[in-house]
Amino acid sequence: MPRDINQGFDDFHNKIKTSAAETAAAKSHRASIEACLRSNFGLNRFVRIGSFGNGTNISGYSDVDYLASLPTASLKQSSTSSLALVRDALDKRFPNTGVKVSTPAVVCPFGSYKSEDTEVVVADYIKDDGGFKVYEIADGNGGWMQVSPDAHNYYVAEVDKKHSGKVKPLIRFIKAWKYYRDVPIKSFYLEMRVAKYADGESCIVYDIDVKRILAMLRDNELAAMQDPMGVAGYIYPCKTDSFKQDALSKLNTAATRAEKARSAEADGDTKTAFDWWRLLYNDKFPTYYL
Repeated sequence: MPRDINQGFDDFHNKIKTSAAETAAAKSHRASIEACLRSNFGLNRFVRIGSFGNGTNISGYSDVDYLASLPTASLKQSSTSSLALVRDALDKRFPNTGVKVSTPAVVCPFGSYKSEDTEVVVADYIKDDGGFKVYEIADGNGGWMQVSPDAHNYYVAEVDKKHSGKVKPLIRFIKAWKYYRDVPIKSFYLEMRVAKYADGESCIVYDIDVKRILAMLRDNELAAMQDPMGVAGYIYPCKTDSFKQDALSKLNTAATRAEKARSAEADGDTKTAFDWWRLLYNDKFPTYYL
């Protein structure tokens, strides 16, 4: 049990990292999905992306995402139709799984671990830009939008390296709040917001920076952000306006609790600070030990 806030956040990070069993489960279906796509459509590239691919996943909550770059000739002009084709092929291969479309991916909800839920992001390779591959994926309206997971992973990794490996845990702390409090903010938005914030800081201190990030997100009212790598245009926080309003309400509560935790710590009341962090994280944060 931790005696100070730094130990508390270190213990918390060990808790929210994906377990060995989850990691093994995440890998278990890759080969069969890849073989199905290759035999039905051809396959230019099949690579893990998202939080598992970037080392910012949360135990019990993060699924695994793959980018499946299919030959252009195998895709339809409509991204909706393209997703349906891939869904049908995977559903035929895994008939008892409940394969479904969740734009921009086709989801295969395998097994008992969340990490076995596999999202296949259907992509069309467009070009190389600045040394990174750029793809088009479904935009949710039947069209296509440009993305570059390689570029975004590089950006996060570089900022993380700048701060000696403290940025990916910081991203995890913000994502853990999202999951533990059921906040409908996109994980990608949080990842890029935190990385952009950290890029402008000289050092990272977890309790200080979690508080500052929550306050920043509250104060800018979850504004869309420009892609720091210049690929995706604007990155939006939520799928719908109603989700955004729900997220803002929960964000206001979280920012207030983080501020109270920091105030208690500044007053030398570490136990009360732990209590506020536990409230923010829905009792998942470690308990203070005197």
